[in-house]
Amino acid sequence: MTTAPTTSRTGGQILVRQLITHGVKQLFCVPGESYLAVLDALHDADIAVTVCRQEGGAAMMAEAQGKLTGQPGICFVTRGPGATNASAGVHIAHQDSTPLILFVGQVARGAMGREAFQELDYSAVFGTMAKWVVQIDDPARVPELISRAFHVATSGRPGPVVVALPEDMLTEAATVADALPYQVTETHPGAAQMAELAQRLKAAHQPVAILGGSRWSEQAVREFVAFAEAWSLPVYCSFRRQMLFPANHACYGGDLGLGVNPRLLARIRESDLVLVVGGRLSEIPSQGYELFAIPNPTQPLVHVHADADELGKLYRPAQAIHATPQAFTAALAGVRPAGAVAWHAHAEMARSEYILWSDTNPIQIPGELQMGQVMQHLKSTLPANTIFCNGAGNFATWVHRFWPFTTYASQLAPTSGSMGYGLPAGVGAKRLWPQREVVVFAGDGDFLMHGQEFATAVQYGLPIIVVLLDNAMYGTIRMHQEREYPGRISATQLKNPDFKAYAQAFGGHGERVERTEDFAPALARARASGLPSVLHCLIDPEAITPTGTLQGIRSAAMARR
Repeated sequence: MTTAPTTSRTGGQILVRQLITHGVKQLFCVPGESYLAVLDALHDADIAVTVCRQEGGAAMMAEAQGKLTGQPGICFVTRGPGATNASAGVHIAHQDSTPLILFVGQVARGAMGREAFQELDYSAVFGTMAKWVVQIDDPARVPELISRAFHVATSGRPGPVVVALPEDMLTEAATVADALPYQVTETHPGAAQMAELAQRLKAAHQPVAILGGSRWSEQAVREFVAFAEAWSLPVYCSFRRQMLFPANHACYGGDLGLGVNPRLLARIRESDLVLVVGGRLSEIPSQGYELFAIPNPTQPLVHVHADADELGKLYRPAQAIHATPQAFTAALAGVRPAGAVAWHAHAEMARSEYILWSDTNPIQIPGELQMGQVMQHLKSTLPANTIFCNGAGNFATWVHRFWPFTTYASQLAPTSGSMGYGLPAGVGAKRLWPQREVVVFAGDGDFLMHGQEFATAVQYGLPIIVVLLDNAMYGTIRMHQEREYPGRISATQLKNPDFKAYAQAFGGHGERVERTEDFAPALARARASGLPSVLHCLIDPEAITPTGTLQGIRSAAMARR
């Protein structure tokens, strides 16, 4: 492979060539005049371009692909408001440790600093949520800086990189060699560290493992499953990282999310060794930073992370292992018990607690549409590798608690709690893997944050299925409102459109589901339609969680006064 320059090229042409060199097959954009030279270069490039309806949706689609593949998702937006619209996707990539490269247009170099039309200082705007922000002022440096962008986005703890592209730089010509393709560096644990881990496991009586973060792979999941099976080790997944361990495995004990199983928390508090792989134990999985003492956890903690800066940042571990999940799990092949382990009963109890918690049979909510039975039907109907996507809201509990994630790369959910993520994530997933079934769970408030991207699904013929739970309110905020200010409803009620008609107006398939018995035939018609579909599910407003009602929360709050 030669990288030697042969002819003069514009900055836009050089940039697109670097994307191809680094393996980019797809990108997402909302077009803008600030990067017309890039759009022109893409005209002849072997890159699938998805044109989106709003920059936030475009960035979330790119982030979703980065989350599924471990390779940087690519997004192009115009300057000023285009960039700020995309910031929600950048924030998700930051908190979710997802590789993402956002290319943003910039004013011409000669106009900078004059507050020109749509001018922004991107380092100031994105500096606290991106791993690196760079502006390319010289087309001859495009290969160098794009190569670095790929390296930064994927190294250590992955995250977003923002690259600003002055409009006149993209049309200026240069003769420069292409960079070599980027390579991801894996950090491996030392043999002495793995031997120490083995000794800690042998001395433990009630150990547990918590899996999270990024830089996993299907192979890494298989290797950790084999390790956990050999040790009869109870395994929990961090918030919205349930695809990291199969829910149907005997060692799986549930997830550390919102509204978590109380018995799961008790088992972690009572453990005498906690192995954390890949995750940061941030606010949600740590239950508001109360599950583990800071800086010295009561439970001995073995923390494995790809970024050395995360080790000891909040929690002082008994053993810190600087390694990527893929490298660490490969090394676990040499960590096996010499004989029978002593905590089989501990593992069996953890499993039984999960089985009881995830059982839909006893779940009864107010209203004619029983979501417990809906989830049971989805489990019995959809393929195990269906990709489930969701944004933020109480509706997501139905997926997190009752859908058994059994395969890697089957979950797209923002640990940042960003509303509106599910639909664009579903578009990104279906665009990447059209053969996989993709189901988006959304609330009524959540869906309309990026509901316009349903048009993108229609435009590209992506038959995703949106299960839209409509309770005519911002339900999560209303729940907190009733707990803190019972009976004082303020700014949480919604008047919604007919979402069945909404889907049909875009050229998709729509269904209205009011009763439990309506759901199965509606789902069947949606799957058979071959179109992007919305199943508009009418939920009783009282059914605020699977096990609680608004009236119950209000009454409990009043009783405390």
